[in-house]
Amino acid sequence: MKSSLAAATCRIFGAPGRYVQGPGVLALLPSLLREFEVRKPLWLADRFVQGLLCEQLPLLLAANWHTFQGECTAAEVEAVARTVEALDCDVIIGVGGGKAIDTAKAAQIATRTRIFAVPTVASTDAPISRLAILHTEDHRVDELRTMRSNPDLVVVDSAILARAPRRYFVAGLGSALSKPFEMAHCRAVNGVNFYQGRPAHVMPMLGEACFDTLMCDTGEALQAVARGRPNAAFERVLEASMLLSGLAFENGGLSVAHALQLGLSVVPDLQGSLMGERVAFGLMVQLILEGDAARPHIERLLPYYRMTGLPTSLETLGMPRSRVPAAARHIALVSVARSIVLKNFPRPIDAAELAAAIQQASQLAYD
Repeated sequence: MKSSLAAATCRIFGAPGRYVQGPGVLALLPSLLREFEVRKPLWLADRFVQGLLCEQLPLLLAANWHTFQGECTAAEVEAVARTVEALDCDVIIGVGGGKAIDTAKAAQIATRTRIFAVPTVASTDAPISRLAILHTEDHRVDELRTMRSNPDLVVVDSAILARAPRRYFVAGLGSALSKPFEMAHCRAVNGVNFYQGRPAHVMPMLGEACFDTLMCDTGEALQAVARGRPNAAFERVLEASMLLSGLAFENGGLSVAHALQLGLSVVPDLQGSLMGERVAFGLMVQLILEGDAARPHIERLLPYYRMTGLPTSLETLGMPRSRVPAAARHIALVSVARSIVLKNFPRPIDAAELAAAIQQASQLAYD
């Protein structure tokens, strides 16, 4: 079937082969490796995460490791692929944050091995998807690579994630919040998802479930993060920000909130911000572009942003206030020139309108 026919007529839904979440599930990895008939895995993680895993699973002290250097670049991906081929590994196990897991996924594309994802922070839904975002050495978004299918196995140990820094957990909330709003745009223009098909009928319900869980349970989940121990609310919010969010964006489509990432990533003042923080700000920009009809959404979300600490301005992302107008124009120009998902907004947007919305969003913190 040609891709053009699939885009015109087919609903397509993709997901990981298996998703396992709960406190202590890291201990299940040895039995899962046997069940999946893994012969020789390559474990990919930075030195800190390697120490964390070896402390939990001493048998990993003798495992084959590739030490992640901190950025998902083409050179890092090539180094991982060479190691896989040299050692004749049959699975790459990416452990850590989104960039480590994206590196593992990009190396899978090059080697055609299987891929397992083991997140140690909840800042991103990268473990769920088949997409890998590559960056330059100076941390700018470089390119997007796509696996043929989603990870074979995702293992989410909520006990580990509850002990991770609060900022990473909150960033994952920011990324997840945007999903029902972005999917609505894709449906409105009869757009395609990341499988180049129409979103399945269930996607709006999945997006709303993700959003409603965050709005209802985040307060109690943040208490679990403060204590460093997962509770029932934390498990629900973690599932929403990881599993539901990942399924939503890949199967439902994206719009302005994620389109802005291309522009935001090139601004030096914002290099210290996390992707989920930037998406949260991008959602406010998207809602401003929607006009008066979206004002109730903004009024509902602002208290949530204040409770969690999500950014509502370029300044809270790290931009000096005096440079906001010039930065807004630059972010808008790059985003309009490079993003493929801006076409999912219900009407055309030019760089001038986008820059004005960025500046208007940056005023929300002061209104």
